[in-house]
Amino acid sequence: MTSLATEKPLTNLFTQECRKWRQFRKLSQLDLALEANISQRHLSYLETGRSRPSRDMVIQLCHAMDIPLRERNGLLQAAGYSALYKESGLDEPTMEPVMKAVKRVLDHHNPLPAIVVDRFWDVQMTNTSADRLLALIGSMSDVFSPDSLQRKLNIAEITLHPEGLRKFITNWEQSAPLFVNRLRSEIASSVDEQVQERLEKYIALAAPLYEQNNLEQSLLPVMPLDINIGGITLSLFSMMSTVGTPQDITADELRIESFYPNDEATELFFNHQQMQS
Repeated sequence: MTSLATEKPLTNLFTQECRKWRQFRKLSQLDLALEANISQRHLSYLETGRSRPSRDMVIQLCHAMDIPLRERNGLLQAAGYSALYKESGLDEPTMEPVMKAVKRVLDHHNPLPAIVVDRFWDVQMTNTSADRLLALIGSMSDVFSPDSLQRKLNIAEITLHPEGLRKFITNWEQSAPLFVNRLRSEIASSVDEQVQERLEKYIALAAPLYEQNNLEQSLLPVMPLDINIGGITLSLFSMMSTVGTPQDITADELRIESFYPNDEATELFFNHQQMQS
């Protein structure tokens, strides 16, 4: 059972967070009021603390601003309500149907590579084609700090590290700014300090290149990637898709990165790899 706290600081925190998200989404008060189906005056009262939001109103505003589930919990708590969305472990029974569905998507994408990453870009699942591609790269021991060896492979880290995949990327000056821009966008849209710290750490690996490019460009739905590993030349592009469920944070934060060939030679390479397996 939820109840609204009466302490003024909670209301002040909600007003700050609500304005922050509206401004981040580049919405005027009128824009957000129309999206949330409320009057601009009511929204103004909510943002100044003259009116206290109901639990349903907080959810309504979150939906209108397309706020991620983890941050929706934060906004609910800022307004004095308990968190609504649960965070399940990937191995919990409630996640089994989701993970089975994701695995089917990955398997169906063979012979082309596909991976599943979480909000940190830690790899949670791969298909067999992605495993073969990672095997071509070889050992990543020079990439990881000692504490990194205790956690999962991280795509952002191995892509941007000077001793990682970066060594094999032949269109680095084209692809790196796009990737860094994507990470910066995720930092800006998250209030999770762990996410911010980890992604900032990965972005720093790309220096000084990322400081020399205009990262204010619009995010593209695809990212081109040309690599040469031991004389094997591959031209790919990747697309990100979300898994998301309406009630679970873990599923909401999972993303599938699928790779596609940019030329016939790359397509033939992966088809040949599958035939040999």
